[in-house]
Amino acid sequence: MVSTANARMRESAGNLPADVTSFVGRRREITLTKRLFSEARVVTLTGPGGVGKTRLAVRVASNMRRSFRDKAWFVELENLDDGALVLDAVIEQLGLGGPSSAAGLETIVDQLKNREMLLVLDNCEHVIEDVAMLVDAIMRWCPGVRVLATSRQSLGVAGESTVVVPPMQVPDPGHLPPAEAYEQFASVRLFVDRAKAAVPEFEVTADNADALMRLCHHLDGNPLAIELAAVRLRSLSLQQLEERLADRYDLLTEGRRGAPPRQQTLRALIDWSYELLDERDRRAWARMSAFSGSFDLSAAEHVAGDGKGVDILTAVHSLVDKSVLMREEDGGEVRYRLPHTLREYGLDKLAEHGETNLVRDRHCTFFAELSARFAAEWIGPDQAAWVQRLRNEQDNLRMALRHAAEGSETGGTALRLVTDLWPYWGIRGLNTEARHWLDEVLDNTPRDLPERAKALRVSAWFALLQGDLERVQPILERATALTTQRGDEIERAYLALLHGLIAFFSNDQQRGTELAEEALEQFRKHRELAGELWSLHALGLIKGMGDDPDAGLRMLAECIQLSTERSELYWRSYAQWATAQVQMRRDRADRAENSVKEALRLQRKLDNRLGIAFSMDTLAWIAHRQQRFERAARLLGTSSALWDAVRSAPGFWARFAGDHDQHLMQIRTALGPEAFDEQYERGREMSLTHAADYALELKRTRRSSSGSESEDNVHPMPLTRRERQIADLVAQGRTNKDIAENLVIAQRTVEGHVQNILTKLDFTSRAQIAGWVAGQRTGDAADTEAR
Repeated sequence: MVSTANARMRESAGNLPADVTSFVGRRREITLTKRLFSEARVVTLTGPGGVGKTRLAVRVASNMRRSFRDKAWFVELENLDDGALVLDAVIEQLGLGGPSSAAGLETIVDQLKNREMLLVLDNCEHVIEDVAMLVDAIMRWCPGVRVLATSRQSLGVAGESTVVVPPMQVPDPGHLPPAEAYEQFASVRLFVDRAKAAVPEFEVTADNADALMRLCHHLDGNPLAIELAAVRLRSLSLQQLEERLADRYDLLTEGRRGAPPRQQTLRALIDWSYELLDERDRRAWARMSAFSGSFDLSAAEHVAGDGKGVDILTAVHSLVDKSVLMREEDGGEVRYRLPHTLREYGLDKLAEHGETNLVRDRHCTFFAELSARFAAEWIGPDQAAWVQRLRNEQDNLRMALRHAAEGSETGGTALRLVTDLWPYWGIRGLNTEARHWLDEVLDNTPRDLPERAKALRVSAWFALLQGDLERVQPILERATALTTQRGDEIERAYLALLHGLIAFFSNDQQRGTELAEEALEQFRKHRELAGELWSLHALGLIKGMGDDPDAGLRMLAECIQLSTERSELYWRSYAQWATAQVQMRRDRADRAENSVKEALRLQRKLDNRLGIAFSMDTLAWIAHRQQRFERAARLLGTSSALWDAVRSAPGFWARFAGDHDQHLMQIRTALGPEAFDEQYERGREMSLTHAADYALELKRTRRSSSGSESEDNVHPMPLTRRERQIADLVAQGRTNKDIAENLVIAQRTVEGHVQNILTKLDFTSRAQIAGWVAGQRTGDAADTEAR
């Protein structure tokens, strides 16, 4: 979406991945790539695996991001195995969206057409046709967007310039310079940097400099090869490493005359790294290549183990130590990842061992079981943790779905997987991806599988979320036929509830009530708690907004009580939001505000963007009733951005569309078009975090000189502890580099924090931050004196 993308850009200055290792060399390529962007709007970095295309792209984007109003944004395509998902990957990773259920290409073009940004598309070669189609459309309709792609081949789009990323400069072994001159070669500098990381006491001396430079020549200046070789210094000297590699290349490249020499070198080095491992580690490497993206230890043990006492933990530790596996830690959780080239190598070895299908089946089974556990435990205290867990596993879930959908004997697994995940798809706003998988799985699985009825019902729900009413009824008819045939009373109750909601949203109050009551009775009879909570919420909303608001509030209170007893967040938040809707109907704006703010707090924990969109809209209506017109307009802007994010719109919900439009027009009239548009756009440009803080009024309100509260005098309080620390250093006149050195963190991290501070405080300069810090100190002193 335009607004959410713009807000995220303003908040974090892009989403470029952090580079945790130092960057060495590539000045010529950086300069050339930046120069080409003065002549072309698409530049593709090409070259073989391991040559450093991704890191070069990130560095170029980091250098250039300030040249674009909306900074630089990164989309990783490596883990996609289906070109049909390219557009959804772009939408998700950029935070785009839109109310249309049409193809994602139109959405992306519509949302980026007014952006000024650098878009980095990484690892395009395996989905190159779909990427080329996307880039061609962006070039035609989004004049402010520049594209930097990495691929093993060019995209082939009009106006594209290519930069062949060569290996790093290497010494000529026949004319080696003096030892102290080794730093003139980028490959040698990189090797030394990585060697010191592996062996901190490593130093270049007159005795080992020649071996070092000859070794970098043997490695052909390939960054991945250099990094793989450098770690061997933990057990070998430079001279020993040079001798073994030189002999090995002569041996291993004999049988590969058809491959380019530098690819032979990298392959030979990976072969050597592989063959130095024991059998346990080799098998673990090959089997772990089945993962897409990152994975945790429990997944590795299931997929890479063989049930014969193989110690996967030891193998993982060994592979991390040898720089085969990358270790990542976030929030106390450790995960692992194979670099792209090493994963491809592992897949080849997996095929050589004849284990591809076996390991793919294990992988699919593990993630199908994970999804089943999610579905079984969803109504409970761990909903926020589950959402984060599935978010981490999203690439693996896609791979499991692909494998299950393609197998002749795994159709039931595919159907269960895609339906077990439906709350996750909805919360993450991945409605289009959910429909993609549902359509594919339903098309590719036998018609007599019992799981089809639920999959059809979930497919109808997502079609309803996107306003695709033409498809909803036919899908529900097929689901009803299957459910009736099988006599599944619980599924029949879900279908009744869905029909009731459709009737309600179509303004058929009586029909909606009858069907929701029928569903609730069946869910209680069969002790189906998830269905009972959904029905209580739906029936409370239907009755509450009809002619029996007291009954509606009682049902919503029951829903809140049941969910609270189980520490459940999802339905509790929707029941709180529905309570606010009913209270608004009764002109109880204060009670409505308390309820909807509680709903928003709960929805925020789950990152439930559809729920947040509803809550923001309702808060705007409440502000309108309170005659806080500027706040109302700004909240309508934030809700507009969120509707776009989930690719839905108030107009899809006929029961609310009229109220939404009426409030919008009245607020616009009260403020005047110019003032309304200004506040509305400010709302659209807020980050989700800032918008939620604003909506919840988690800010200190100061009084103007007239003694009245002013929206313009609202300051975000507090910053995070780290942001306040950095703000204090900014106020002292420190540069970002000084702050990074003082706090022992990366300069890029400091830049991100400073941008967050500017966004939260609605400032545009460091001088304003300094003034704010001084004001806070004065205010704190006054508070202390008053106490």
